[in-house]
Amino acid sequence: MQFYAEPLSRLIDELRRLPGVGAKTGQRLAFHLLAMAPADVQRLADTMVEARRRITDCSICGNLTEADPCVTCSDPSRDRSCICVVERPEDVIAMERTREYRGVYHVLGAAISPMEGVGPGDIRLAELVNRVKAGGVTEIIVATNPNTEGEVTAVYIANLLRPLGVRVSRIAHGVPVGGDLEYADEVTLARALEGRRVM
Repeated sequence: MQFYAEPLSRLIDELRRLPGVGAKTGQRLAFHLLAMAPADVQRLADTMVEARRRITDCSICGNLTEADPCVTCSDPSRDRSCICVVERPEDVIAMERTREYRGVYHVLGAAISPMEGVGPGDIRLAELVNRVKAGGVTEIIVATNPNTEGEVTAVYIANLLRPLGVRVSRIAHGVPVGGDLEYADEVTLARALEGRRVM
């Protein structure tokens, strides 16, 4: 038995394709869109199409940008001797929010994940090697996610770049600020001990 009109059913199915959107959220979003004024729906649709048309990958770092190269790569004040390697463009935003990092970035596009069919050749590793070989790079900071895929990717990058004479470091992982030790798992605590520093 079909509960929805066919166009509404298709809208829900399309919304469910978005990350983190399940059946209930897809249904809620679809009904919200249908309750909006037609002009507001059109503006939303136009904005999505325009963003998809105008945003591209930076030819240097792979970050999302409107102008190529991106703002970071074209900023003369950035330290080009240090490249921070991240999985996705949203990770660049997270790093920039710290206001601590002044180097440049390299966006892989994903992490190595054999279970999902993503191998080393499927991410932007060749481009990273080429940037290092071009000279001037003294350190690579690997800031992949602290999960199995991120760790595998970090180790692969370290092994790939070590022969090129560049320093490869990994961001520290551990107990978050404001967290309680009693609620931290063993792996998190072990990482916090490994990443400790002198005070």
